[in-house]
Amino acid sequence: MFAYVMRRLLMLIPVLLGMTLITFSIVHLIPGNPAQVILGETASAQAIADLEENMGLNEPYFVQYSIYLIDLLQGDLGTSLRSKSAISSEIWPYIAATFELTVFAMLFAIIIGVNAGIISAWKQNTWFDYLAMLIALIGVSMPVFWLALMEQWVFAQELGWLPAYGRQESRDPIAAITHLYVLDSLIHLDFDRTVTILKHLVLPSIALGTIPMAIIARMTRSSMLEVMKSDYIRTVRAKGSGQLLVIYKHALKNAMIPVLTVIGLQTGVLLGGAILTETIFSWPGIGRYVYEAISYRDYPVIQSGILVIAFIFVMINLIVDILYKKIDPRIKY
Repeated sequence: MFAYVMRRLLMLIPVLLGMTLITFSIVHLIPGNPAQVILGETASAQAIADLEENMGLNEPYFVQYSIYLIDLLQGDLGTSLRSKSAISSEIWPYIAATFELTVFAMLFAIIIGVNAGIISAWKQNTWFDYLAMLIALIGVSMPVFWLALMEQWVFAQELGWLPAYGRQESRDPIAAITHLYVLDSLIHLDFDRTVTILKHLVLPSIALGTIPMAIIARMTRSSMLEVMKSDYIRTVRAKGSGQLLVIYKHALKNAMIPVLTVIGLQTGVLLGGAILTETIFSWPGIGRYVYEAISYRDYPVIQSGILVIAFIFVMINLIVDILYKKIDPRIKY
């Protein structure tokens, strides 16, 4: 296991280098003078020259890349043109917001999707199987923005059960420590605030987790049906094992490899920033952060945001590969 993990970590080195090269090239792929594009057509020649010097655009390409790589290794993502602040210091709250939302969305998707898929495979060709797969088909086809707006209308406006936007009550903000508000409220032992923050998470988590839930349910059903036909499952049943023991102890573990792939991919997508969900629910996540940077032509932020999102995808894939080996020791590098 250790050798497998080390080989996967070594494979990350060229991937990460290629990722930094691509993200760095974004500014240089802008048609015309990047400094002119950033400052606008009315900028003076002196302002353009100052920005070129500040961003190192007057240096050769590979010299600029080397400086960029050295800065990255030191944790320096550059400076935002809009806020004039270090990106490394202002980006974490946005990452934390998206991470918190993604965790709850994926918990919803995994708990509902995996169990719905298992029961559908167990009760194949019954009314529950048809109903679950119909709901999964609707879920994967439903536009996220429409579902989010319907949730706000029904549960926030009409019923008044849940808040429609934000991460917390704006009149009583929490003293952020980790910027993971659920964790911060628990650190402060403020359980009333924990309940309030969880209420703010419900609607965006369901909106964001519906499509992954539907995909996971369909994949779990398909994988479970294939495993349930295996010889070793018939052997386990012949020994008199109960149905729940057969399904959850023997069949599910072997059916989890393709399901785990889907879970990893969907987690990476959500962590990459769900712009529609974050915009509709006024959720200050990484997707909304990059979207606003695009509106303001804040290219250092766009560059850093893309780098962070790509890094998250790479790390998620690494974790999934390690879990493959943990679930099935027969997997070789």
